[in-house]
Amino acid sequence: MVSNQGLGLLPAATDNTPASALPDVLADGLAVVFCGINPGLKAAATGHHFAGNGNRFWRALHLAGFTPTLLRAENDADLLAHGCGLTTAVARPTQRADQLSLQEFRDARSLLLQKIERHRPGWIAFLGKAAYAAISGQRQVQWGCQSVLFGGANVWVLPNPSGLNRAFSLDDLAAAYKALLLAMH
Repeated sequence: MVSNQGLGLLPAATDNTPASALPDVLADGLAVVFCGINPGLKAAATGHHFAGNGNRFWRALHLAGFTPTLLRAENDADLLAHGCGLTTAVARPTQRADQLSLQEFRDARSLLLQKIERHRPGWIAFLGKAAYAAISGQRQVQWGCQSVLFGGANVWVLPNPSGLNRAFSLDDLAAAYKALLLAMH
């Protein structure tokens, strides 16, 4: 559990969050919040974002230039020092994201919106089109910058770094994440 009240972090569970949810890594005024689809089973079990062996998030983030060193899932709270935060669109852990229903995304929208409005990041980066499409109600979603704000934050859609997503190589992921970093500056 991340518990530095001075940074304005959320506790592991709030009255709006199920106790089994993966703790958010959030603080006020971050440059970007990366929004995963939902926790994988290993992430939920360890309490750390992107903990799956095949997940390429930490490597893509480092290669893109968000962090000067390669962070590991167990050090996910260290991402705050780099102006970045972590949350998920849906709190329920699953083995695969396709095990979530459209209704779960719709039901999760309000809580996600509240988090973004409360913490006021400059950007929210959805990791994968599916979550953003379901939450925004859009049928067609393009990669990259979106034309509408979400909770006052600019929106960017990135490829999902899951090891199950083989449509994007690690180099492709790093390039997509780098495009976000460049747009932020």
